[in-house]
Amino acid sequence: MIFLYRYCRMLEEGSFRSRTADFVFMFLFGGLLMTLFGLFVNLVFLGQAFTIMLVYVWSRRNPYVRMNFFGLLIFQAPFLPWVLMGFSLLLGNSIIVDLLGIAVGHIYFFLEDIFPNQPGGGRLLKTPSILKAMFDTPEDDPNYNPLPEERPGGFAWGEGQRLGG
Repeated sequence: MIFLYRYCRMLEEGSFRSRTADFVFMFLFGGLLMTLFGLFVNLVFLGQAFTIMLVYVWSRRNPYVRMNFFGLLIFQAPFLPWVLMGFSLLLGNSIIVDLLGIAVGHIYFFLEDIFPNQPGGGRLLKTPSILKAMFDTPEDDPNYNPLPEERPGGFAWGEGQRLGG
């Protein structure tokens, strides 16, 4: 839960700042892909894989952040998912869950950040407009003139009136 909270927050405040619809779309894309892949490897609980996916996306978008693992290992952020997988292996857990999260995170990262910048590449993942309408605030209209009762200070100044006169 701590990893989920921490890396969700860092993604939302970092690379998804003021792009809530894109953040939700990443959740939906990752959840759908993870569910499909989970069927093939007989996984029903995908919470840890989802957390690893978020860690993977964050770590790839922040490649120069230095990490410290239990005060023993110091490494760059892109190695964090692999270090977590190695730690799971040391604890005797199955690494299929971690590999699933890394795979889905890599697919999202590749389609969102790598492929559009390649020659002949393009954005394959586009946030649906319904999500943008639901989650993103509309851009301010520069020609908007608020009604007198919506103006700050409670004053109803007319067009020709000015302060002090």
